[in-house]
Amino acid sequence: MDKMYVQYGCGLSAPSEWTNFDVSPTLRIQQFPIAGSLLKKRLNTVFPDNVLYGDIIRGLPVADNTCDGLYCSHTLEHLSLDDFRRALTNSYRILKPGGVFRCVVPDLESAARAYIAELDKGNPASSIAFIDTTLLGVKARPTTVRSRISALFGNSHHLWMWDTKSLAEELRKAGFVQIRACRFNDSEDPMFRHVEAADRFEGAAALECRK
Repeated sequence: MDKMYVQYGCGLSAPSEWTNFDVSPTLRIQQFPIAGSLLKKRLNTVFPDNVLYGDIIRGLPVADNTCDGLYCSHTLEHLSLDDFRRALTNSYRILKPGGVFRCVVPDLESAARAYIAELDKGNPASSIAFIDTTLLGVKARPTTVRSRISALFGNSHHLWMWDTKSLAEELRKAGFVQIRACRFNDSEDPMFRHVEAADRFEGAAALECRK
């Protein structure tokens, strides 16, 4: 029997060995013949043809207890706390018992420690660097049509940040077990090598767990 591996929030990284989902409005529009052709001419972001539209908050079109492996990278920090918890619930639901979930998010602890270190050095721009690094602030309000469209479709801001301990606790509350901090390509399942990128683990909190 074929195994199923699902990635959500895939962006433009969509290995053929995985079933890849993203919730970007750009992807949705791109899938319409006429509007999609116009959008591709306007934007640099063009999703691979094997990316499916799917929202982990509402639930992916994947049957319960069917995924052998589940992966998301730099996705969960773009969700509000309530939506993040719904995403974990839905992630747990679609995994098979014993299935592996690996998730990577920017590490709030690393960013905070770097901020304090710069603050202790007397750097007057340390707070600006912290907000810029964590994407928790807005440098300028969108005022043009183009910038407003970019802000609407981009979803680049972070809504909630995590460190290793807090993320592990949320996974535990969602029902996951065998929770551990992980590193790039250290999974026992070689399928994760198709979907992981080394640079996504830099300055990140990365955890592996099982259902």
